[in-house]
Amino acid sequence: MADQVTIDRRFRGPPDSANGGYTCGLAAAFLDGAEAAEVTLRVPPPLSVPLAVERAPASVELRSGETVVAQGRAAPPPELDLPDPVGIDAAARARESSPLHHRHPFPTCFVCGPEREPGDGLRIVCGPVPGREDELLASTWETPGTAGDEVPRELVWSALDCPSGLAGMLVPGLGLTVLGRLTAQLLRPVPAGETVVAIGWPLKREGRKLQSASAVLGESGRPLAIAAATWIELRGRTPGYGG
Repeated sequence: MADQVTIDRRFRGPPDSANGGYTCGLAAAFLDGAEAAEVTLRVPPPLSVPLAVERAPASVELRSGETVVAQGRAAPPPELDLPDPVGIDAAARARESSPLHHRHPFPTCFVCGPEREPGDGLRIVCGPVPGREDELLASTWETPGTAGDEVPRELVWSALDCPSGLAGMLVPGLGLTVLGRLTAQLLRPVPAGETVVAIGWPLKREGRKLQSASAVLGESGRPLAIAAATWIELRGRTPGYGG
């Protein structure tokens, strides 16, 4: 029988589709031995629907019937200039003061939804970092699982997804965006049962496209995972993240 994956409703981003980073992480898991992976979303990933996995030596597709949902391939690692690290205390203050607590287009998002309960969602509710002059968002992330274990790959990809999209709140006039492509490199294991920091920052805007980046940092500020992302602004006048 061919490989299949089904995304449970728990892992939603918008109410009726899966979180993009989670979906990308599922696809990337089938790229055995790739140092880094690039995953492109072709349609909103469906929930509770079996997706066929079609594998090639350095690529993979997730399909719903004849519809390609996601395409992944081995890729060069993202070339990023990482900002100065954000400490846990500063990231906690950024999460506490995030405008997303007051206005969020997808408040039940598995990753960044402030209405998800601890232990259910990841609660990476990013906000601007107080006292920083650079354009940067951050949040603490209490990683799930038992101390001594590693956080599963798809959850690390999830944690890289939303901070890169929420960075759009720092781009004046940018409306609501959805993930188009995520290129990630997992540098070292993300420890389970600990508090780490997720950060995101904008790179440039090209019409309806936002190029942005994200990282997961360990307690010492050491990068554990990095990503570059392309987000697509929805047509119309839908307010962006953070209003």
